Amino acid sequence: MSYPVKLTLDDGVYVASCRDIPEFNSVGKTEAEALRESVDGLETALQMYVDDRQPIPAPSAPRRGERIVYLPALAMAKLGLYRAMLDSGLRKADMVRRLKVHAPQIDRLLSLVHKSKLDQVENAIHALGFRMVVAVQMLEQNRPRASSSAAKRDNARA
Repeated sequence: MSYPVKLTLDDGVYVASCRDIPEFNSVGKTEAEALRESVDGLETALQMYVDDRQPIPAPSAPRRGERIVYLPALAMAKLGLYRAMLDSGLRKADMVRRLKVHAPQIDRLLSLVHKSKLDQVENAIHALGFRMVVAVQMLEQNRPRASSSAAKRDNARA
């Protein structure tokens, strides 16, 4: 899951904002620092949605000049668990009964700052009748350009 953020230079610092998540903000001395800090900022803002039992806003397509911030895999899995709970109409208390665990364990599974084990989150998702899907994608800066890939293809044919 990734969200587009806009970086604005204000008083010598870069301020990050996200139109999909108005509660989010982040700052950094450099663009790179503002983007790194944006991960924590997004997790904090999204945790507010989980705590308030609100739907997670879907990320929109980036607009010109916006940068993409990717959430860590564990945070994405936890948000997937939360969405599965909402889709199933389940509350934390229902999860306690279904998973046969104590309430603090469910709190930790839904906390974006707690370093749960990925298999625990996956097991909880499975207990709700869902499955977790993992994908690996090449970073944009590592993708070959169309012209260079066409040249490689032509060279391979020769």
